[in-house]
Amino acid sequence: MLRIDALTKYYGDLLVFQELTHAFPPGCVALCEEDSTGKSTLLSIIAGVLAPDAGDVWIDGHSISRAPLQARARLAHVPEDCLAFPSWTGREWLEQVAAEKAAALDEAVLDLAGRLGLAPHLDKRFEQMSTGTRRKVYLTAAALGDPAVVVADGPSNGLDAQARAALAEQFEIWSQDRVVLFASHDAELVQLCGARRVRVADLR
Repeated sequence: MLRIDALTKYYGDLLVFQELTHAFPPGCVALCEEDSTGKSTLLSIIAGVLAPDAGDVWIDGHSISRAPLQARARLAHVPEDCLAFPSWTGREWLEQVAAEKAAALDEAVLDLAGRLGLAPHLDKRFEQMSTGTRRKVYLTAAALGDPAVVVADGPSNGLDAQARAALAEQFEIWSQDRVVLFASHDAELVQLCGARRVRVADLR
C-alpha cells in the first residue's frame, strides 16, 4: 500500500538520508526517534509536499512523482502545522477535503469529530482554534475518502486525554486495512495503537 524507493534527500550539503527503500504493509508504524533524524522530511516527501533529490514514493500503486493526483487521492496527511487557512472554519475545511476526494461528510466522519471532541468547534475559524483543535480538524479529515495511507506528524500534539484515547483507537481501526505512518514522542499513543517502532535509518 505504501512503498518508498531509493529516497535520498539533501538540505544544501547536508545529507538527511540516502537510498531509503521499504514496503509498508497495512499496520501502524511509528517513527519515535529524537529530532533531526529526518522524520518530518520523510513524511513530507511521502505526502507529496516536499520533493526528494532522488527516488520515488508509491501509494496504492500510484507514483507520487508521475501520477500525483491519483497518489494523493489515496492519501491522508496530517502535517505538523495545521494552520494552512486561518480564516476558514473547520467545517469549511472538511467540506473542501470531501469535495477534493469526491467523498461525503457523512455520519462516520462526524462521529470521529465527536469522539475527538471537535464537534462544538467545527464552525470556528482556524485562527480562533487552539493547536489541538486545529489538529483534530485534520485528523477528522483523514477519515474522508477511505485513504490507503495515513501520514501524520505529531498527531497527538496538543490533544487532551479524551482525544488522545480516541486517536489511538482510530489508528488501531485504520491499521487493520491501511498504512498508518506517524512521527511522535508520545509513548502512550504508540503503545495504545499497537504501532511498530522503526528508525528512519533502518528503512533500507
